[in-house]
Amino acid sequence: MRKNLVLSAYILIFLVAAVFLGNSAALPASAPGGDRLAVSGMVTDSMGKGLKEVEVGVLVDGRHVKPVGKDAEIVTGKPGGFVADFILPAGTLPKAKVEVKAAKPSWKPIPATAVKVVEAGADAQGNRIFQANQNLSLQRTITPAFWIASIVLLLVYVVISFEWMHRTLAAFLGAAFILFVSYTLGSFDKSYFIVSFEDAMHAIDLNVVFLLMGMMIFVGVMKKTGMFQFLAYKAFALARGNVFVLSFVLQVITAVVSAFLDNVTTMLLMIPVTIEIAVTLKINPIALLIPEVFASNVGGTATIIGDPPNILIGSYASLTFGQFVQNLALVCTVCLAMSGFWYLWWHKKDYQKAEVKNVTRTIEFLREEYKITNKKLTVQALCLLGFTILLFALHGIFHMEVSVAALIGAMVLLAISKVDIVEMLEHEVEWPTLVFFIGLFMVIAGAEETGLIQIIANWVKDVSGGNLTTAIILVLWVSAIASAFIDNIPFTATMLPIIAFLNQTIPGAESGVLWWSLALGACLGGNGTMIGASANVVTVGLSEKAGYHISFMAYMRACWWPMMITVTISMFYLLIAY
Repeated sequence: MRKNLVLSAYILIFLVAAVFLGNSAALPASAPGGDRLAVSGMVTDSMGKGLKEVEVGVLVDGRHVKPVGKDAEIVTGKPGGFVADFILPAGTLPKAKVEVKAAKPSWKPIPATAVKVVEAGADAQGNRIFQANQNLSLQRTITPAFWIASIVLLLVYVVISFEWMHRTLAAFLGAAFILFVSYTLGSFDKSYFIVSFEDAMHAIDLNVVFLLMGMMIFVGVMKKTGMFQFLAYKAFALARGNVFVLSFVLQVITAVVSAFLDNVTTMLLMIPVTIEIAVTLKINPIALLIPEVFASNVGGTATIIGDPPNILIGSYASLTFGQFVQNLALVCTVCLAMSGFWYLWWHKKDYQKAEVKNVTRTIEFLREEYKITNKKLTVQALCLLGFTILLFALHGIFHMEVSVAALIGAMVLLAISKVDIVEMLEHEVEWPTLVFFIGLFMVIAGAEETGLIQIIANWVKDVSGGNLTTAIILVLWVSAIASAFIDNIPFTATMLPIIAFLNQTIPGAESGVLWWSLALGACLGGNGTMIGASANVVTVGLSEKAGYHISFMAYMRACWWPMMITVTISMFYLLIAY
């Protein structure tokens, strides 16, 4: 019995050793004289932009081969590139047929395509080295994921428009549903996969979120100084009780400040002042807030730092602060004048209801009532605000995101002023607005991943043909209408490579006119609805927090036609100037 056990143990050891040695013989180091194949390339879309997470397969004589050290398909990285090594039996290459194929959800798969193999010497283990390079281009295809993402995006906007639920809940419900479908139906059928959790998180523009948070804290601290009440008194004194003059002056101030700050920060500073003024005059603050936010978007269009789409365009096209001012300041000034007079007419009845009985007495009352209550904190806040604005202006030199400037300014202010950060986070940060942006970015990511925004952009490219005039009009108007309903930041990002392509293929476009068409369309078009631009969402959120509700349709009625007029003015300007 004991001998049998010993014999069984020897047999078991022999089998384990044989298996181990057999597996070792398949490794490169133990297989000298084999053929080593290195396959590399890029996978791009129709515009030449690299695509990540594309599964690439390599076939040799019709059979799949696995790369060294991997058990799955090759997957492209973020730039769209792939590279893999394969160990084949000696003598397989170069006579064997080598093919490459690629596939990704929402894209037409590329069937096995033969590639050219070139011998490139030998490695230290004696393997003959062969190289193959193949660049692939994928085309969009309509899948169930495309329809689901498009319908969800549409439903989110419809729900927000008719106010069937709070906009933050609508956006996050849409985002959650897209992820739910991706990880349930998408697990069984990739044609239902919309967007991964990682891509959804990556789509959240934290630069926007942290910029808003930093400036909300700034405003929260500055409220404690009495500065806004003091500014309300000064604005009223300047207008001498004339509400029409007051409204126009506030619009001009807002536009000018938005050109040097971003328009979101400007509205965060202006909203408390405006509400104080409106309460003093006993009129609805909305009659002053909507003209102001419209003016902030117009003024922000004039400079590279005034509006997020301009920041994207300037960075991608290497355009300077001076180029933006030179090409956009004039038309923005004309648009501001038009919108100013438009709102004086539109809100005429509201302004006429203002109670201004004794201007001199009211000014004296406001002077005594609205004083700066903390001069030390006021100086600290203004100094750090000036420092933050300087960082905004120099962000291109430092290659620093504007959110970093906002956060460093806000945090240093909290540290030196000893204001309670918990109080600021609980009462001054408008969390529903920030969460709304997060949810909306995720929903739009689904539309981007499945091709909805790309289809719109490609349509512009195809219809424009080679005519510069047609291209200017299409880029301007498609950007404007799309930006009114789809957040202008992701739309602008999608349009950048298309504009770069048109600049190279359309005679006369090398002047950069299409960049200005995109900037004017995306920035001014964002005025059309309450969700078209970040400043609009912030204004609606803070107005609601103060007790003044602005519905989607009321906002659109007040802003749609002046938006259309400003875009029309921009169209004639571009056609005449270029």
